[in-house]
Order: sequence, then structure tokens, then C-alpha cells
Amino acid sequence: MTLKSYVEYFISGMAVARDIKGRRERVIAVISNWTTMAGQAYEAMSNAGYLDSNMVVILNDSRHSLLPKIEEGPKTFVNALSSTLSKLQSSKSFRRFREAAKGVTKRIGRGMHELAAKVDEYARGMMGPLGSTLFEELGLYYIGPVDGHNIEDLICVLQEVASLDSMGPVLVHVITDENQGDENSQKSDISDGQQDEGSVKSDSLDNPVRPQTYGNCFVETLVVEAEKDKDIVVVHAGLTMEPSLELFQEKFPDRFFDVGMAEQHAVTFASGLACGGLKPFCVIASSFLQRAYDQVVHDVDQQRIPVRFVITSAGLVGSDGPLQCGAFDINFMSCLPNMIVMAPSDEVELMHMVATATRINSQPICFRYPRGALVGRGYTISDGIPIKIGRGRVLVEGKDVAFLGYGSMVQNCLKAHSLLAKLGIEVTVADARFCKPLDIKLLRQLCKHHSFLVTVEEGSIGGFGSQVAQFIAVNGLLDGRIQWRPIVLPDRYIEHASPNEQLDQAGLSGHHIAATALSLLGRTREALLFMCS
Repeated sequence: MTLKSYVEYFISGMAVARDIKGRRERVIAVISNWTTMAGQAYEAMSNAGYLDSNMVVILNDSRHSLLPKIEEGPKTFVNALSSTLSKLQSSKSFRRFREAAKGVTKRIGRGMHELAAKVDEYARGMMGPLGSTLFEELGLYYIGPVDGHNIEDLICVLQEVASLDSMGPVLVHVITDENQGDENSQKSDISDGQQDEGSVKSDSLDNPVRPQTYGNCFVETLVVEAEKDKDIVVVHAGLTMEPSLELFQEKFPDRFFDVGMAEQHAVTFASGLACGGLKPFCVIASSFLQRAYDQVVHDVDQQRIPVRFVITSAGLVGSDGPLQCGAFDINFMSCLPNMIVMAPSDEVELMHMVATATRINSQPICFRYPRGALVGRGYTISDGIPIKIGRGRVLVEGKDVAFLGYGSMVQNCLKAHSLLAKLGIEVTVADARFCKPLDIKLLRQLCKHHSFLVTVEEGSIGGFGSQVAQFIAVNGLLDGRIQWRPIVLPDRYIEHASPNEQLDQAGLSGHHIAATALSLLGRTREALLFMCS
């Protein structure tokens, strides 16, 4: 249902709705050990224990952790004894005996009932694995561990759990191994690699330079800055760590903190680091930063704490579809009073923005960059030049129509410029750089010398374009001859597709931007041809 810990909340609601409606269907959630890193999972389980509604939570424990140091600790193993005990715990006769014993002790008196409950808890804690009593304390009946690769045992336990009409919340702890059953495929991969060794070498000759990403550029630039400034640290949160961050981790292991899927903690932790005199770069994917917005507002922005937010996977994300699409960060970051919001249009600008963020010590700042390859095929890491806050730039000067791009969409504005130039239309292309504060001087200049202003961003309604509209409306610039048109992500979720296909669906390709300009100029037929190409 979801990759995050929200699923427990969801099934708690479904279970209560079922009870109120008088239905009898079973409500089951399957979660992974990754989701238990988020505090919301425990809130949900505690609430489930309090409600005491019938539901089953299956914890798929792959014994994998986002935090390497945790993996070094003791792991839960499944042997014949634990398998037998799991079957006993889930059996109908044992559960009925346990419920009958509870009823007897309640009739005897409160003291006897509490004593019996403690004895039951300690006995089950001694039989169960380390940490099993935690789920009991939350109000869930713990069964496990169960070998997830022993289908017969697993089916037996689940059938016993399903056989009881009134059982309350149950947690079934299933142990799985991600690598089990992969030996043959690994051998096949090795043999294939040996057979294709020559072809790999020829491919590497054809492609001597591997495509570099914005993430690579960011980390390499930050390493350069960190070698000069010992106060720079990195805090990363998310489902998995970007491979590019391994470079910083190797160079500065004591200044790199991967907190796993705990974005809320990452933000507040970074705030504490900043208050202690360090310069934290808090690296979180756009869609995951949504989970930590309360901390961004209260623990950072309200207190003007200089945390540097690096928002990755901004905009459309191709095959990951709407789940990890970074459509909203421009909106929810630019509405904060103390936040500086910027976005690079290429790798060189990214270097400059890293340098800019390093030198801001009076308030929070953020910048976003997309997935995918860089604009240029090759780049040389050098010292970034700090950008004056709120200062944009004009890349191409033209007339009549001005494209004001934000972030990676500046490149698509340049593509639209090239398409229109073939039709004899000269347009201005400007790189806003900053969503907040806006370059007021640049905006006045564009409105003064053009009839049409088109803002382009890879974000939802209410972002950069809205900031521009607010300024030009309040300052009376819309009262003159200028006409403004925003190009943003459509007001819907864009499903899985290739990046280029998603841009076409969103109307953000160079052809779509050029078509907008042609429509403004009254050349509707040519605009339609561009839209269809």
C-alpha cells in the first residue's frame, strides 16, 4: 500500500471502519524492518493495541538495516525450537487457554490479574527473540520468529492466526534473507561476466566517459568545500543512500551521518548541529522531505537556524512515477518567511550554489536538483563562486517574449529558443536562479522590454510562477502591456514513464514552451504543429 510506515495507520482505520460497519473481513498489513525506523510505525502500533481491533501485522524482517553499525549487532535466527514455539503461540488451543486464564485472574482480583500478566509477559519474553516484548508492550500479540522461506510453517502460522474470530492486533515476525536462493543467479552472473569480458571492454572504449549526474557534481563540489572548511557536515535521510554520497562518507566518515528513513529526525538533528557551530547540509529527496515539513517550519525556519537543505530527485522521476515525484518542494519551501530558495540550471550553477550555501550563516537555505545526467558531457570541479542572494541572469536577449526559467527548466527554455529562432522569432531567456528572494530588478527589466512573460518550472501550481505573479501584481506591472503565462506541472499525478515522456505529458518540453510563445504571438497553427511534434 505504501513504502512508509503509514500503512499501520491505514489498516487501523480500516479495522475500526469494519467494526463500525459490522463486517467481518480480515485486515492485514505487511511491513518491512525498514519502516520500523520511523516513529510513526510505533505510534500506529500503540494505537492499534489501544483500539484492540482484530488485525494482523506481518513484519518482514530481512535483517537488513540502513545503518551499517546496527547490522553488526545480534540477529534473530530461526531454529526448530523457535519454529515450534511460534506454532504453539498461534494455535487456537493456546490462545483460548490464555484468554480463559485471563478471565479467571480477573474474577479473582485486580492484583492477581496484573501478576499473571507480568508472568505471561516475562515467560513469552524469555521464549521470544530479543525485543519481542516491545510489541507486547504496545498491545500487539507477538508471534515469531517464523522462517519466511519455510512456506509450510508460514502457512500453518497464518492459518492459525486467521482461525480465531476475536484475537485483537497480532504481529507475526517473519525472518527472510534477501540473498537466499540467489546462488545460482550469482553464479550465472559471474559466468556471464567472464564470457562477456571482451564486450565490456569494447563498450567502455565506445563510452569512455560515464554519464555524470547532478548528485555526483554536488558531492564532488561539497568535498572540495569540506576540505577547506572543517565545519561542513552531511546529514542524509531516505530509503536508500545515493551512491554519489559514498565519496563524502569515505573522505570524511566522522562528518557524515546517514539516519536512514527518519527524515524528521534528520532535520532536527541538522538544526542541532547548526546550533553547535557546524554547517550541516541536510540531503533529503523532495518527496521524503514532505514527511519532515513540521520540523522544517518549527525547528529551523522559525528560529532562522542556518541548515542547508539539499533537495534531491526534484521534479519528475521517470519510472518511480508519482510516489517519489518531487513536485511540491518549491511551494512548501518558498512560503517560509526565512528560507532562501534556489535551483541550479546546470552543473556550473550547482557548484556556485554549493559555495553560496556554505557561506550563508544567518538563515536557512535550500536548493533542488533533478535526477539524471548533467547538461554537459564533462565537467571540471572547481571552487564555486558564491552568487549574490536574489540575483538572476539573462542568458539570451531577444524581444517580444521572455522566458524566465527556474532550475533545470532553463535548459528547456533554451531548446524552445532554438526552435523559435528557426522561425525568425527572437526571444529572451533568463535564469531566475532564486525563487525566494526574487530578482526584482530582473523582473522589472523583463516586464518593461517585453510584451509577454512566460515562467517555466518543474513544480506544481503555487510555486515559482506564483511568487512571480505575486510580485508583478502587487507592484502594478500587470497593469501595463505585459501579459504573463505560467508553465507548471499539471494538477494531477503523472504516472510511470520515461523522463522525456513525462515531460511531454506535463507540457514542459522545449516544443511545448515554444508553442506557448507562438500562441501568445497569435501564430496558433504553428503552435499546434509544435504541440503535436
